[in-house]
Amino acid sequence: MRRPFSAIALMAAGAAAEVSPAFANDTTAELATGGLVFVQNPNVAMQSEDLFVSVPQIRVAYRFFNTGVAEVTNLVAFPMPDITFDSPDTNIAIPTQDAQNFLGFFTTANAKPVATQVEQRAYAKGVDRTALLQQLGIPLAPQLSATDNALDALPRDKWQQLVDLGLAYIDEYHDTGTGMKQHLEPRWTLKTTFFWQQTFPAHQQTLIEHQYTPSVGSSVESLIGNPGFPEPAGYKQKYCTDPDFIAAAAQAWERARRANVTAPAEQRIDYILKTGANWAGPIADFTLTVDKGRPDNLISFCGNGVKKISPTRFQVHYTNFTPTGDLAVVILTSHP
Repeated sequence: MRRPFSAIALMAAGAAAEVSPAFANDTTAELATGGLVFVQNPNVAMQSEDLFVSVPQIRVAYRFFNTGVAEVTNLVAFPMPDITFDSPDTNIAIPTQDAQNFLGFFTTANAKPVATQVEQRAYAKGVDRTALLQQLGIPLAPQLSATDNALDALPRDKWQQLVDLGLAYIDEYHDTGTGMKQHLEPRWTLKTTFFWQQTFPAHQQTLIEHQYTPSVGSSVESLIGNPGFPEPAGYKQKYCTDPDFIAAAAQAWERARRANVTAPAEQRIDYILKTGANWAGPIADFTLTVDKGRPDNLISFCGNGVKKISPTRFQVHYTNFTPTGDLAVVILTSHP
């Protein structure tokens, strides 16, 4: 992410590793998540946003102030990242097996839990196929084992119908001792949105907080610092991996090789900051805190004026901030 931040890489030495390449089946893809989406109103200003990003949890606290003479009631939404299983090799990091709330999303307004509504839609080839799947009794969440079982239980003529519509794929595999088998795999995109109506009283501050578990991409062995491979394409621009960070990663690989222990694993978090530009005017006070988990982990992300505030946490602070880009964090974890 080079927008809106400029290149600064942060690291701490000490990751352990073993030398061998990272293969595709060792990698899990991350889903980009973001914050709340608000309907703009000229009288509701965002006084502050405090964003905390870590592997186990993302937390966001917004403080709003209604400068008008009347209360304002607006739609607030939290769009979950789309889930698409588009090939047999798709491997997506999904934190929970909840069919709707797969990120464990939870929100409060002025410290009181908010009762949210949820909408889920299934798309294939750009067409909404929600009604068809519901008619067939197929769960909309493609990541669930219940969805696989329901698809396999369909009559064979329905298999071909779903394949023709781009909703499914027939996978053939060899089951040792019993010959070739077929399995119907989902191929649609699930879109999930939580939403509610939020009231902002006149001349009062409203505190809205939410938290969830991010979708964390991972590689069993990171290629960063691996002497046998170049840095993965796009990492320098996306994560601002500077020469010092690369050198620290290479040292971690060498220490691991000598100790004959596991190579540095890689964790990736993507956060959509641009959802913070959905209200009138800039964010008056914006704070981002990123936690790398362990003091000996390595971390890199893009930011201006980054400060280390603890052995594991780094922070940036901006005033009158209008996000125009997104945040991407890469963490190299050490061997315990």
